[in-house]
Amino acid sequence: MSEQKKIKITQVKSIVDHLEDAKLTIKALGLGRPNYVVIKNDTPQIRGMINRVRHLVKVEEVQ
Repeated sequence: MSEQKKIKITQVKSIVDHLEDAKLTIKALGLGRPNYVVIKNDTPQIRGMINRVRHLVKVEEVQ
């Protein structure tokens, strides 16, 4: 059984003055302010959410 890859998502910018959909996506990812970090499974759904707010977050793969 292959193990699910994980990614570390770090919010690097504030959501103030951004569109409502970006704010909702950041909340759905479990973030909320700059320097918050979450670790999620690397799925197409999560990648789509990251793509939507790529200007606000930094993504790294985790071993």
